[in-house]
Amino acid sequence: MGTTFISLTELKRNFAEVKAGMKPKEAIEESNRCLFCYDAPCTHACPTGIDIPSFIKKIASGNLKGSARTIMDANPVGASCSRVCPTEELCEGACVLNHSSKPILIGQLQRYATDWAIKNEQILFKAGTSNGKTVAIVGSGPAGLAAARELARFGFKVTVFEAKEQAGGLDTYGIVSFRLPQEISLWEVEQVRQLGVEFRMNTRVGVDVSAAELLSDYDAVVLAVGMSKVPLLGIDGEELTGVYDAIDFVESTKTAPDLDESFIGKRIAVIGAGNTAIDAATCSVRLGADNVQIVYRRTQEEMTAYDFEYEFAKLDGVAFQWLTAPKRILGDAQGNVIGIECVRMELLETDGGRKRPVPLADSEFVIDVDAVIKAIGQTKHISLIEQFGLAHSRGTVTLVDTAAGMTSNPKVFAAGDVIFGDGQGEAMVVSAAQQGKLVAYAIYKQLVKEQEASA
Repeated sequence: MGTTFISLTELKRNFAEVKAGMKPKEAIEESNRCLFCYDAPCTHACPTGIDIPSFIKKIASGNLKGSARTIMDANPVGASCSRVCPTEELCEGACVLNHSSKPILIGQLQRYATDWAIKNEQILFKAGTSNGKTVAIVGSGPAGLAAARELARFGFKVTVFEAKEQAGGLDTYGIVSFRLPQEISLWEVEQVRQLGVEFRMNTRVGVDVSAAELLSDYDAVVLAVGMSKVPLLGIDGEELTGVYDAIDFVESTKTAPDLDESFIGKRIAVIGAGNTAIDAATCSVRLGADNVQIVYRRTQEEMTAYDFEYEFAKLDGVAFQWLTAPKRILGDAQGNVIGIECVRMELLETDGGRKRPVPLADSEFVIDVDAVIKAIGQTKHISLIEQFGLAHSRGTVTLVDTAAGMTSNPKVFAAGDVIFGDGQGEAMVVSAAQQGKLVAYAIYKQLVKEQEASA
């Protein structure tokens, strides 16, 4: 990529979706490779339990609406997941054809069917008959959307409270456009909205409306707020101009009317090695940065980013500094970032736990950079959790019944990143969607089914 003469038009083109969808002929040929296994292992490997042989068979027979409905019935964010799921580790990894040839391209076929539904403006589901019960959902990311969709189909009156201008959470704001365009996530939101679900945007629970009000006004509450900001590194220089929060940085590339030209030709260091760090690094490349490095205090084996994310970053020219930790961020007299002082690390064995990184003596060195992006995880919404009076461990909500998402307050259920951590849950979009579904089933059972049985 050039370093000087990059127009805004070119920058915007850099953020167009990288991977093209299947053409009809390709989709038909690929779907006809499927063995349509009975008790298919690919379905068992999908956290939302999509009937994969069924949706593929519908593609083969030309029933694309039926295929999309099969996908979305099991996974309310199935269009997004067709682009961001680690299918190599999940459904495709379980495909029986791995033993003889190559697995069915399940993710691409899922995208083919859902893309057809989006392009043809299909409405796939209807709301259930009203049961007279009300549910408030805090957060409209994958978990909140999934819960809202299922509850509306059960006949609940559902109100979703969202702090941002648009719904969709991580899928709308937190995953780079060249992998997941906003319009895909917003279509999934509309599939939920057209069921009669009310979305109250720009409304912060705990600020604009209290937890006590929700507990008083609704029969049940679903807490699906996700995560908050990137924490401080705890080193000198974080206040300098040119230090970014990775979450805010990625979001800015999805919401700004004009992409920022300030990265053109610059040198960028990204601290951390999770999926958000990869997104921040690849965004930097597409914004015209000349040199982008990921700095991580452990090794490639310990990085939390998906393998396909890592390979994607390498193809984009991102470099990796393993066993390297930032010691301080350096600035000039005007308060602008000019470098980052790092120290080499080594990993030491612990008693049965994860290897611990410790600095090597006299190993300090400086990387000349123009900006630093912090991507070392995210903080939790502890104050909001405590407003609801929920038991938690450092911001991870404690569940009384994990499968049902039941918290220490019988009226409050939780799903998504708010229950991820301390060995609990998985940080995947598809897992959050399944948790949202299970919460909806639990609420239906508690507020409708059991009350009907006792009537």
